[in-house]
Amino acid sequence: MNKIFVLFLFLSVLKVHGQSAFIDSTNSKVHGQNASIDSIINKKPTEFKYKSLLIPSILIGYGVIGQESRTLKDIDNSTKNEFREHDDKKTNIDDFSQYSPFLSVYALNAMGIQGKHNFKDRTIVLGTAYLIMGGSVNILKKTTKVTRPDGSSSTSFPSGHTATAFMGAEFLYQEYKDISVWYGVAGYVVAAGTGLFRMHNEKHWLTDVATGAGIGILSTKIAYWLHPLIKKTIFKDKEKTAGIVMPFYNGREYGLGLTLRF
Repeated sequence: MNKIFVLFLFLSVLKVHGQSAFIDSTNSKVHGQNASIDSIINKKPTEFKYKSLLIPSILIGYGVIGQESRTLKDIDNSTKNEFREHDDKKTNIDDFSQYSPFLSVYALNAMGIQGKHNFKDRTIVLGTAYLIMGGSVNILKKTTKVTRPDGSSSTSFPSGHTATAFMGAEFLYQEYKDISVWYGVAGYVVAAGTGLFRMHNEKHWLTDVATGAGIGILSTKIAYWLHPLIKKTIFKDKEKTAGIVMPFYNGREYGLGLTLRF
């Protein structure tokens, strides 16, 4: 558990050596070891690549097949028993770690470490990914009605916490991969930890977590592919955008709050 906190702290303060630069306010020339910040921010839109579908498809496929496969169900049960044998103390860290990867994008930008997009564009991407992920997870939960390992409800498949975490990890990776892949790696470690905690707390099976991870990754990839179209058709004349993205808790449920001003 402590390792997850250390990794998140590392993610929040990480800055790659040799990447710093500043823009002269008089002639807009960039000094330092790198090209202008615009060369990072104004990258061409993310291109559709079939190979990028491989990992999320495998993860989703594993979970879907696992709903009928006796072998995979046995693995689910053995995984639950393994967690139960080693530690029966529950934790709620997963309720918060699920948001850490995508909130890190905004934290890093606030610290002056510029990502791929400005506030408006990255928020459009995140909002799109969240809608795709949330819609997919909720539809599957209502249609499959899989009982949780602790028997508390029949909304186990897939894991929404894990989907949110991996959606954010892919978002962090896409925004900062041109600066350093280690930002994305740290995000994925936190996301994987979230999935492990969901199984540790007996809220999800391994198949739930695998499918949630796949949905999260795929949702963000689709959001980046759709971004140019969404920006052109919906936000084309709305250049001045301000807002804030924050998780919320109303005493019973956790979620994501998004406020935008155009």
